[in-house]
Amino acid sequence: MIAAADAHLTWNLVKDVRQLFEFHFMVNAFRAGTLVAVAAGLIGWFMVLRRQSFAGHTLALVGFPGAAGATLLGVAAGWGFFGFCIAAAVVIAALPRSGGRGYNEESAVIGTVQAFALGCGFLFVSLYAGALNSVNSLLFGSFLGIADGQVVVLTAAAAVAVGALTCIARPLLFASVDPDVAAARGVPVRALSVGFLLLLGVTVAAVSQITGTLLVFALLVMPSATAQVLTARPLRSAALAVGIALAVTWAGLASAYYSSYPIGFYVTTFAFAAYLAAKTLRARRPVAA
Repeated sequence: MIAAADAHLTWNLVKDVRQLFEFHFMVNAFRAGTLVAVAAGLIGWFMVLRRQSFAGHTLALVGFPGAAGATLLGVAAGWGFFGFCIAAAVVIAALPRSGGRGYNEESAVIGTVQAFALGCGFLFVSLYAGALNSVNSLLFGSFLGIADGQVVVLTAAAAVAVGALTCIARPLLFASVDPDVAAARGVPVRALSVGFLLLLGVTVAAVSQITGTLLVFALLVMPSATAQVLTARPLRSAALAVGIALAVTWAGLASAYYSSYPIGFYVTTFAFAAYLAAKTLRARRPVAA
């Protein structure tokens, strides 16, 4: 990201903060970043708990051919992100959960979908008549050029994901920790699994529009993994995941604005630093109960 020509850090913190919000594109960037950070922190926390990071990574990569295909057709890339990610979530949700060999079959099918999706993405790029200059932003994301309409769409997506997750959080937590006991007590484990994958697809599509398909894990995995390293209490851990996601997003935006380096580099670096710090702290003392 190229910093504004007259933007520079000073010893006046108030002035520096005011500079961040001097342009409308940065206001929209902070709005969008905040929305996706909250959704990614909460959904990502359950994704890490349920050990479905591979599925989340596949959904992120599927967003690439979706966005590239939408661009090829002349429509907004967001439609492709949401369409392909939700469709892929439905495919993954339809896979068997029989245990044993079922898990091996699930991983194989998910990997197959991932490889095919990437191939389609590069085909769509090659078929595009002009120079697809947005390829880098599709892969690595960008906080630049976020329109007011896109903020509205991300607001709706985040509200749906967070609202639905709030409604199913308690049974989903039970089903995630001990699915066999949860099923024996009448918890609809299968339905919750399908519902969560759909919410994960919506969240991945939203986050991908900011971080790109290759850097979704910066907000979807690392803050959640860091929080779970620091504390075992579900409510405290989920809240901490959201806080870390917000912190690395805001810090990444501010750092990118005042430098010539891309936003993805800063977000991933800050998130990784937080994870390393948490692991170091955990090595020195037991995890908080």
